[in-house]
Amino acid sequence: MNFRPLHDRVLVRRIEADEKTAGGIIIPDTAKEKPQEGEVIAAGAGTKDETGKVTPLDVKAGDKILFGKWSGTEVKLNGEDLLIMKESDILGIVG
Repeated sequence: MNFRPLHDRVLVRRIEADEKTAGGIIIPDTAKEKPQEGEVIAAGAGTKDETGKVTPLDVKAGDKILFGKWSGTEVKLNGEDLLIMKESDILGIVG
């Protein structure tokens, strides 16, 4: 992929949730919520402070993350639906 996020932004691919509940009930597409878990595809270099020093991001490509329900901007790159969000929209790194 030929895309590099700038500053404190990250490119994220959603990780699809299970299609069944723990009890075995199949959830139809119309009832599913968008997943709030994803994988970082690419990350920017970080933010600059007043002196020009770059503070690197805490996430890197390959990290599995949780993010807010309404976080990020949906984009389509190379036919794939992805999200671009600021690092501050990320709630945490999973395991």
